Amino acid sequence: MMRYRFLGTFLATAALGACSDAPQPRVWGAWADLINTSGIKIGDVQFAEREDQAGVVLRLQAWNLTPGLHGLHIHDSGRCDTPGFGLAGGHFNPFGKKHGFKNPEGPHAGDLPNLNVPDSGRVDITLTIPSVTLKDGKNSLLQPTGTSIVIHAAPDDGVSDPAGNSGPRVACGVIRSLNPPQIDTR
Repeated sequence: MMRYRFLGTFLATAALGACSDAPQPRVWGAWADLINTSGIKIGDVQFAEREDQAGVVLRLQAWNLTPGLHGLHIHDSGRCDTPGFGLAGGHFNPFGKKHGFKNPEGPHAGDLPNLNVPDSGRVDITLTIPSVTLKDGKNSLLQPTGTSIVIHAAPDDGVSDPAGNSGPRVACGVIRSLNPPQIDTR
């Protein structure tokens, strides 16, 4: 239900702007249900293409997380098999960069800021991922083999290659399109 409210904001903005003379961009959308290592849903993630083509907006809402800092990344496989999420693969890295925001040869397109979980165990964050898209292309989050969003047990150190030394994977969500391609059945 939350994914529709979030993307509804983008749709409403586009609809209101439709009265202007400026051309209106197409609204793209994707979502992921976050699960923990037991397979229990603990959150929702929504993705929307920025209208200015400057990346993808991500909104993550989650609960029952351990307080503290956690690594947060987009991974290069659309698999979230419990208990360890190992099939989610490595970080999404279509441009062949090194890991980390502090690395002069980085970051990966899937490197995200650490997630700061308060004592309540609940988070609601919005951020922009500048190096990705929901449109076609090698940096699309909607790859044929899929992509996923992963929360790790420890914070990302911002430099250790290839994964930031952020520990075990504690939550995962497969990124899925809200606009699935139309299949020609002729």
